[in-house]
Amino acid sequence: MRKLLSSGLVLFAGVVSPVAMAPRETPKSPHADYRKDPRFQALRRFFEAGDCPAKEYAFAFLEAADIYNLDWRLLPSISFIESTGGKASQNNNIFGWDSGRAHFSSPTAGIHAVGYYLSHAIQYKRKSLDQLLVTYNPAGDYAQKVKSVMRRIAPMQ
Repeated sequence: MRKLLSSGLVLFAGVVSPVAMAPRETPKSPHADYRKDPRFQALRRFFEAGDCPAKEYAFAFLEAADIYNLDWRLLPSISFIESTGGKASQNNNIFGWDSGRAHFSSPTAGIHAVGYYLSHAIQYKRKSLDQLLVTYNPAGDYAQKVKSVMRRIAPMQ
C-alpha cells in the first residue's frame, strides 16, 4: 500500500450522487389511473390555490409515493417549501435538491429521483418522518414547516 501511495497512485472514496443512484426510467405505477384517487384532487386543489406549476405533476407525486412507500404528502410539501411548488425552481429541480445544483430531465424525473433517494439511501432509510426531515434539512424549523404544509394538503393520519 505504501508503494502505491508513494508512487503517486491515490485512491478516492467519493460520495455517489443521489441523482446517479435514482432509477434511469420511471418505474411502472402500481395504480394505472390516479384521476379517481381522492389524493389526486387534494393535491391539485392545494397547488391550484397557490397557482403552483407543481399542480401538473400531482400524478407523479402520487406515483412516486406509492412506488417508494412514502407519505403521499411528503414530496409535494417539500416542493412547496423549497420552490413554492415549482415557482422558484431551476433545472426541473422543484426540491432545491443538492442545494439547488441538481439538474433533472423533467420535474417528473426529479420527483422520482428524490422519492427514490428518500426511500433507498442509507441516511433516510427506516427513519421516522421527523428524523427524515431533519436529515433532509437540519434547519431548526424545517421539519415543522414541511409538516404544516402536509396538514394543509390533508390531515395527518
